[in-house]
Amino acid sequence: MGKIFLVVPDAPIEEVAQLKTSRTLSSRGIRLGVLDNSKANADHLLKMIVDGVKKEYKVDSVVYKRKPASSRPATEQMLDELAKEADLVISAMAD
Repeated sequence: MGKIFLVVPDAPIEEVAQLKTSRTLSSRGIRLGVLDNSKANADHLLKMIVDGVKKEYKVDSVVYKRKPASSRPATEQMLDELAKEADLVISAMAD
């Protein structure tokens, strides 16, 4: 399984505990959800993330939802659809 490193440029790197999980991926593909916050370039960043996930894991489907405005929360309907249609959801902000 690939490793994911998060880098926050305005915060010092902190020691973190090793995450342990008993969850495994089944042989069927992931149903991936994408929540775009509608900021400039967020769609490009999310596409790069989705492409990276597809290189590491089998992805059966990708469901994209885009918020109407970055300053507003996702609608209940959007969140319900993502919960129903995706096994996991990624979101990112960019400018």
